Amino acid sequence: MPTKERIARVTRVLSLRQPDLRVVLEEVTNTHNANAVLRTCDAAGILHIDVIGSSEDPLPINKAITTRADKWVQIHFYPTTRDCLIQLKKQKFKIAATHLGEDSILYTELDYTQPLALVFGNESEGISEQALDLADYRIKIPMFGMVQSLNLSVSVGIILYEALRQRFDKGFYESRRMSPEEFEEYLNKWLDL
Repeated sequence: MPTKERIARVTRVLSLRQPDLRVVLEEVTNTHNANAVLRTCDAAGILHIDVIGSSEDPLPINKAITTRADKWVQIHFYPTTRDCLIQLKKQKFKIAATHLGEDSILYTELDYTQPLALVFGNESEGISEQALDLADYRIKIPMFGMVQSLNLSVSVGIILYEALRQRFDKGFYESRRMSPEEFEEYLNKWLDL
């Protein structure tokens, strides 16, 4: 039986979750980075993480890296990019793909207060052409060095905290963003963990 303090903390944290802001990881090969992303997502109030992977175990959990953040996020697995992004579009999400192309806008220019799925690709190849084709927006973090990329978990952190800033300014963290039914479902689930 959870204590009153535990119930209060779980209720408070769950009340701050942003179910209409998702992180999508496409064919990420460095599991250390992917596990660090889970921790960042939990810290930023993300509830849903979508993992696209063709391998048998696309995201093995390392509890030492996630510090058990994997317990507090909902991970969804998809075998293909198309399966994932088409499903999100059907749920009325806009797709923002991280890409260093000339046609990409600065990550700070995007409106993160809309229902949005942020797509991050693997460390060596970036996102796929299919993800680019399905994206509504292409965003980039400016680079001024010889190396033209950041560590995956760093990129996710930078972009998520811009989203958090915008949502905080609009009052998104002042009241629950989930339906009462969804909130009750997750509350019961979290209290059992």
